Amino acid sequence: MTNQPQTPSTTAKTPLPSSAAAAAHKTPAGQGHGDTTIADAVVAKIAGIATRNIPGVFALGGGAARALGSLRDAIGQSDVAQGISVEVGKTQAAVDVTLIVEYPHPLQEVAGAVRDAVYAAVEDLVGLEVTEVNISITDVHIPTDDTRASDVADQKDIEKRETRVS
Repeated sequence: MTNQPQTPSTTAKTPLPSSAAAAAHKTPAGQGHGDTTIADAVVAKIAGIATRNIPGVFALGGGAARALGSLRDAIGQSDVAQGISVEVGKTQAAVDVTLIVEYPHPLQEVAGAVRDAVYAAVEDLVGLEVTEVNISITDVHIPTDDTRASDVADQKDIEKRETRVS
């Protein structure tokens, strides 16, 4: 038998390293391998997805952002980064989240869960150190408000229908 160098097509595929091991396999900066730039919008989307998965989060963004978001949703183009503001540097990111909490979820617990989820998602998926996650809770959504508004609208429709015919 002869020893022949293996080509990439004949070598066994190795699994990608885990996030903890990946840090040990990173190439030091300045060794000529190139740079990776991650746009603010990418980090904002990842933070938005992580935030929406937390129980008790009703919506993201303030009043104007939610109104615009509902228009986008109506035409099928939702913005998962709505209510998320980020500042991205070379190795760090800071995230601001504006959200509405569903009643009766405890506000501090929801904020803590959102903060933990954003830290984990940005650090694990993007590879940036998160310096801070600031959370602004601008409203509490009470499910009965939707029901009452719907009931009032339904009642008005019924009254209109009843008064049209004598």
